Amino acid sequence: MFNIKKAIKEMLPVVKSGFTFGVPISNYSHGRNPKPVLSIESSVKPFKLFPSLGRPISSSSIQVQSTDQEIVIALGSNVGNRIQNFNEALRLMKNYGVTVTRHGCLYETEPAYVTDQPKFLNSAIRGTTKLKPHELLAVLKQIEAELGRTSGIRYGPRPIDLDILFYGHLRVNSDVLTVPHERIWERPFVLAPLIDLLGSCVENDTVATWHSFANCKNGLFDIWDKLGGESLIGKEGIKRVLPLGDQLVDWSKKTHVMGILNLTPDSFSDGGMFLEVDDAVSQFRSLVSEGTDIVDIGAQSTRPFAERLTVDQELDRLIPVLDEIIKIPESKGIILSVDTFYADVAAEAVNRGVHVVNDVSGGTLDPKILSVVADLGVPFITMHMRGDPSTMQNCNNLHYGDVCKEVASELYQRLCAAELAGIPLWRIVADPGIGFSKNTEHNIELISNLPIVRREIEKFSLGASHVPFLVGPSRKRFLGEICGKHDPVARDPATVAAVTGGILGGANVVRVHNVGFCVDAAKVGDALLKHRRKADNY
Repeated sequence: MFNIKKAIKEMLPVVKSGFTFGVPISNYSHGRNPKPVLSIESSVKPFKLFPSLGRPISSSSIQVQSTDQEIVIALGSNVGNRIQNFNEALRLMKNYGVTVTRHGCLYETEPAYVTDQPKFLNSAIRGTTKLKPHELLAVLKQIEAELGRTSGIRYGPRPIDLDILFYGHLRVNSDVLTVPHERIWERPFVLAPLIDLLGSCVENDTVATWHSFANCKNGLFDIWDKLGGESLIGKEGIKRVLPLGDQLVDWSKKTHVMGILNLTPDSFSDGGMFLEVDDAVSQFRSLVSEGTDIVDIGAQSTRPFAERLTVDQELDRLIPVLDEIIKIPESKGIILSVDTFYADVAAEAVNRGVHVVNDVSGGTLDPKILSVVADLGVPFITMHMRGDPSTMQNCNNLHYGDVCKEVASELYQRLCAAELAGIPLWRIVADPGIGFSKNTEHNIELISNLPIVRREIEKFSLGASHVPFLVGPSRKRFLGEICGKHDPVARDPATVAAVTGGILGGANVVRVHNVGFCVDAAKVGDALLKHRRKADNY
């Protein structure tokens, strides 16, 4: 059986080592100096591939005794199914001793250095491991080999490329490994996902050390800004994408409209209208003809004080309709979403052709849904809600000091839970939960201040602040209170106003009943945003 320590010993007999201490930085907001930077310079034998690469590593054969170290690993792929390559690499890293704690966003990039090759997908992960630096290198090379990477031209096509960017507080300089990776500072496709893994505030000594490696006043942020920073995204051959079905969607190009298809007898707006399969399919066709991008199908009402169905009851409503929708030609090219908080319902729906899971509880009502969605490999919409539909409007759940800050903090906790369960950040959409455990004032404040919600999330994770935002104000009670409209359908004009406000604040998806009105609202909102961006660039 393969023993990683033996492979490292064969490959890298360190005959002499020197240790020096770097200069700690002290100008970050956490107010503490980082631990000294430990530099390892090793004299080693010339690198050769592990003699055991033909044999699989067994996680049980990796025996290490070091303490956990925080690490950053870059991922790249431009051969084969790039998303599947990433998913498999993440799975193998977990098996071989790397715990992934945070993901960068997903970027499609033009090839660098050798330009006559397919586009790359790039990202990065932050995690912890007990593997020592060269042991970690051995594992990553093994994973590359298992996924089909062979020796070829430098910077050429590859199914997977895994590079250690940072390892704890260490600088490593050996014949086979340099940490920090020597080309971090010149590569936007590496820096973009690396920056995603950081918060706008330096959270601990290890992160402060990583910033110190940049030798700039503001650390990695200065390096990123010198390359162009956020202004590069969408330009210069790098765009931020989300895998959706067989597409890579650039959410910055347009606002996506999600049409609502309720299969319930008691939803507040259209309950009972689409209980029969034929009626539901007809409504689906109507949503498509009006220009919807996504159809969100729900068989469980989440209105205030709604009675909860069992999994079997929900499936009994959902599956006959879903099976018919999948058959009709109008479903081709339409993104299908299932609105459920049950893991078993999500799994059944995805197995029958649904592309997205939309959970109003963000995994709190059925925690199993997070690991299930991770295994299903589909995008996950995580929403902010306190309690459940029967308790969300209780006084305790409506109490906020600062609604934008508290929703951002609580929503970020759900993002973290999803990531730790194995759902990469590049498959997550965030929903602040308009109407869920909020009153009229809260809803207006959130729609008006979506940029503040993003900035609050940014303090914890820059990558999480870039995920697509969904807002769903459609026909909700707070609009009726503002406009004096008791009939939910009469709130469609107010919905258009709320949707437009959300789009101008940075919403990427709007969830609505009246698709025709809101498709037009999205087009106008997008045009206004385009004009604003042009003006900002003058």
